[in-house]
Amino acid sequence: MSKANERKRDWAPRMWLGSNFQAMSRLLIRNRFAVGPRYWYIAVIDLVVSMYHTLMAQRQAALLGEKLARVRVELDPIFIVGHWRSGTTFLHELLIRDQQFGYPTTFQCFEPNHFLLSEASYKRLFWFLAPSQRPMDRMPVGWDRPQEDEFALCLLGMPSYYARIAFPQRPDPYPGALDLESLSPRQRRLWQRTFYEFLRQVTYRCRRRLVLKSPPHSCRIPLLLQMFPRARFIHILRDPYVIYPSTMHLWQSLARKHCLQAPRFRNLSEDVLTTFLHLHRKLAEGKRLLAPQQYAEVRYEELVADPLGQLQRLYRQLNLGDFEQARPAFQQYLNEMAGYETNRYQLTAAEVELITQRWGEEIVRQGYPLRTLPTAAGT
Repeated sequence: MSKANERKRDWAPRMWLGSNFQAMSRLLIRNRFAVGPRYWYIAVIDLVVSMYHTLMAQRQAALLGEKLARVRVELDPIFIVGHWRSGTTFLHELLIRDQQFGYPTTFQCFEPNHFLLSEASYKRLFWFLAPSQRPMDRMPVGWDRPQEDEFALCLLGMPSYYARIAFPQRPDPYPGALDLESLSPRQRRLWQRTFYEFLRQVTYRCRRRLVLKSPPHSCRIPLLLQMFPRARFIHILRDPYVIYPSTMHLWQSLARKHCLQAPRFRNLSEDVLTTFLHLHRKLAEGKRLLAPQQYAEVRYEELVADPLGQLQRLYRQLNLGDFEQARPAFQQYLNEMAGYETNRYQLTAAEVELITQRWGEEIVRQGYPLRTLPTAAGT
């Protein structure tokens, strides 16, 4: 493929194009319509298309509502949790190679309103809208690859940490959306109902145990246990000195690609520093609610060094089934990804000092060494 064609494939519409009307209008209202002048045409297109999504969602409910009502998510999901850029995507891509597992696809997460009606035809007609790589790390993507269900919740109008991507200069439109604890009981029930309905639709399509990956779920274990008491949780950790620059790059990349106003990133560093501690504090609290066979940890560094050995340990610890039957599929994926190289960033002395000062206690708790000098960070 030529470089020109590759650049063309890397273009993709903003994620808000998959919103329903309620979600899109609420996003604009909560941000006081602070759309940048050069982005107004995008916001108008997104709003008009959102009306179509709402109508199609109603049509799907009319045609499939009775069938969907009989679907149950009988096998409690496996949740992959951990901070952004900790390797959650790599672990997700690995696990779903086991044919006993299902997962929400990129198409389903970015078009959650009526994918049961539209998925087959839309993927055939709009294949060119799917980028070939993620903007932050060049990981392969495509309509059928696994994706974060948090995007679906966001586009369905639920309070989501990802809503901030649209207006990076504005205050968070949904403060408290990361752990959902500031929501009223009614709002939490609506969130749970919406989440379950989305998983019901994914289950209707694949009829397998779901593997779900979303960093915000790290803060929601109590709420998720109310829905799925026998769920499994896999927490993947990574060197925080690698997490920091990579997370900074993540939010910058997503904002530039999906914003509705020009990003400036004035408070981004503080947001990353604060959220890291909050996420791990809530995850530690949630972990205490889980039985030993429901929770396992894996380090990214060890997973990369010995993926099959670490997967086998996870299968044994969480009772996930026959590892040997899935081993060939795991190996095939690892062979396909053999040439992939991570991004690399150079931390400055000031950044090393900042990370050590703000995250030092958590770094030690996770068992990683403290650093004192600038060092190359692979992400």
